[in-house]
Order: sequence, then structure tokens, then C-alpha cells
Amino acid sequence: MLFDAYGTLFDVYSVALLAEQLFPGHGQALSLLWRDKQIEYTRLVTTSNHGEHYRPFWELTRAALVYAIKKIVPGALSTGVATEFDNKYGATVERLMSQYRHLSAFPEDRQVLASLRQLGIPTGILSNGDAAMLKLAVKSAGIGDLLTHVISVDPIRKYKTHPEAYALGEQATGLKAAQILFVSSNAWDALAATWYGYQTLWVNRQQLPFEELGTQPTRTGSALGAVLDFFPTGEATP
Repeated sequence: MLFDAYGTLFDVYSVALLAEQLFPGHGQALSLLWRDKQIEYTRLVTTSNHGEHYRPFWELTRAALVYAIKKIVPGALSTGVATEFDNKYGATVERLMSQYRHLSAFPEDRQVLASLRQLGIPTGILSNGDAAMLKLAVKSAGIGDLLTHVISVDPIRKYKTHPEAYALGEQATGLKAAQILFVSSNAWDALAATWYGYQTLWVNRQQLPFEELGTQPTRTGSALGAVLDFFPTGEATP
């Protein structure tokens, strides 16, 4: 079983509290735009010029944050050249990036992963995050002992939803996609993984509509614990 990391195991919006402290009245909007732009950048660098413009996820995350500050924070865009922006906001950017290194895990993560371990089900992460980001996030969350695989797309320089990104799960586990359950709270990720051939669980914590592209995930749940419903007899599927 493979889990997406950012948004699924780690709360990408947990940075909103610090963002609000740094930019009163703008924290929530900034965190939302930061995430949206981060994902947009992964698609841009994957699909443009055959990946010629690829950059690691950490760099894209920082670039997305700078964009969000310039768009959301009054006066930030008027700083002009990069050196002026860095002089005014550089320390703030680094504080938020440091917070991103240690995103809050969702409270149920460890219990769910431990339950799967007790059932004898190998679990892992398949993520856009680069290896250093994932190592810190997993350590901060205290779940490293419950994961068999931590897979980053960075070696292939292609982000999800590229098929080669999902193929990494098959390569790491030695299983076919149809034998693997892929879990994500990101609807676009759950959809693309379904298209690739995985069994999928969409964790719909915000009660949002699924993507309107004619395909549904294998199952939908409102919390991560819904993965346990795939094993009602307490036994792993083949």
C-alpha cells in the first residue's frame, strides 16, 4: 500500500498559523495559494520542453511561496527586483520554509499505519517531495518505523501525474499496479493513479466534489482510517 505524502499524511495547510502571525489577515489565503502554485509548478516543469526545466520539489515550493507573498501581501509586489524582495521578505520566507520541513502529521497517521503493520501489510510513500524533504517530514512525524518504502519522484525528474512517477511504486514493491492500493487526499492524484491502474482511496477530508472527468476512485473516505475498510477480515489482499 502506498500513500501520497503532502496533503495526505502531512498537513500542507498547517503552515497557515505561522503565515497568519507573519502576515496578519492573509495567512489562510497565502497558504492556499502557496499550495496551488506549488502543484501548478510541478506540472509546468514536467510537461514543458520534455522536462528541461525540472527543479526539485523544495525549490518549487520556495518559488511558489515567493509568488504567493507577492500576490497576497499588500506592497510585496512593489519591491521590484529580487534583491529588494529578499531584503524585505527573505527572513520571512526562510521561516515559512523551515516550517514546511516539519509539517504537522494528521493525528490518525500513526494509528492507521500501525494497524496496517499489524495486518502484515507493507506501507510506503510515493511522493513529489525530494528525498531530503521526505526524510525530515517522516522523522518529524515519527512514522519512519512504520514505512517499508519512501519513494521520491526526483530521480526520474518527472512529477505526478506523469505515468513514470506512478510506475515507481510498481518498481519499488515488485507488484503490479492493480495489486497496490494508492491513497491520496488530492483528487487529481487519486484520479491519475486510478487511470494508471492502481486501486485507489481518495481521502476527502473537506467534503469536496471529485474531479469531473468520468472516472471515480475505487473508494472514497472522509479520513485516513478508511484504508482499513479494504481489509474487513483482517487479511491483506493478494
